[in-house]
Order: sequence, then structure tokens, then C-alpha cells
Amino acid sequence: MIEDEYRTRYEKVLVPLAASLSELLTEHLDGHKRIDRISSRAKSVERFVAKAAKLTEQNTQKYEHPLDQIQDQIGARVTVFYKSDVESVRKVLMRYLRPVESKDLVPASEWEFGYFGWHSVCLFPAELILPDWPAEFVPNFFELQVKTLFQHAWSEANHDLGYKAEGDGLTPDQNRMLAFASAQAWGADRAFDELFCELHGPPKSA
Repeated sequence: MIEDEYRTRYEKVLVPLAASLSELLTEHLDGHKRIDRISSRAKSVERFVAKAAKLTEQNTQKYEHPLDQIQDQIGARVTVFYKSDVESVRKVLMRYLRPVESKDLVPASEWEFGYFGWHSVCLFPAELILPDWPAEFVPNFFELQVKTLFQHAWSEANHDLGYKAEGDGLTPDQNRMLAFASAQAWGADRAFDELFCELHGPPKSA
């Protein structure tokens, strides 16, 4: 049963591996300014099971082998003060990590507002893998996110309000309200970043 298999992996490997990853990222970013938080977490059993059960638009199973296909069983996040800090932190981390896919996530149209953030799927550093862990329990990849405080706050609230809406989901006006909040966060990020750069110049990598 997928739930039992993942629970065993979660308890024996994913939780301690996430803690080690957080320590490694903190070490790499030691001395880097304007970082609010560095964290890593293993996807909970409940969330993994829900994701594994997702269907495609054709009503077929999205993941045939979820334990192998779901890449964010461990997710890491670095939250920074300003938008320019996203790039400087990204440059530092990419010196040490091995990304297989990286992208800036933005709404599909410049007339839309929604989720913003930089994501990368990276291979796990070999030094974090303990030799006594069963190889089949160790994921190949983890998802790394670097976000501003405003991007993080909006995405957390959006997840709580939007994806957990009961019944038929949010109404059009409620979705517009979420988009409005995203637009305000986008504007605040830009205003603070421009003010910081005017006062101190662009952030420099450590």
C-alpha cells in the first residue's frame, strides 16, 4: 500500500535527510545577508498520498510510480528580504548544487497575477546519504525554492485559502481577490527592492 510504503520511507530516511539538507544550505549561505529563513521539510504522508492520487484531465492516474516520480518528497526553501536577493542567493547555491531543472515561475500572462518564485530540482549531495539507508528509500532529487518574504506569504495564504476551499472551490470574485493580493505583493517587492538598490546598490553574492 502506497501510504505504508511512504510512511516507512518518511520516518526512516526523509525526515533526517531533510534536516541534514537544511544544515548544508545554511552552511553554504553562511554570512549571506538579508536571509530571513532557511528550511527543509519532508512532504507529509497525507500530502504525499493526496498528490499520488491525482488524476489527469483525461481522468487517468497522473503518477504510475509515485514513489519514483514525485520529486518534491523533500523540499527546501530560502526566504530572502528583497527580489534582488533571490538572484544573489541562487548564484551562491548553484556553485554547490547539481540542478537538473530550474525556472522562474510566473503567471502565464503579463495581465495576470498569481504565483511567483524561483524553483530548481536538484540532485541530492552524496555526502548527505547515509550508507545504512536502503537505497530504494532515498529520493534522487529535492525541490529548492528561493522566494522573497512577500512571495512566500502570498503562496502560503493562497495554498491555505485556494487549494483547501470546500465544495466547488473559490468564486470568480474570490479568485480576483487572490490575484489582487498577488499584485500588491508584486508591487511591494518591486518598491522595496528599488529603494534598497537606490540606498545601497545591487546586492552582491557572498
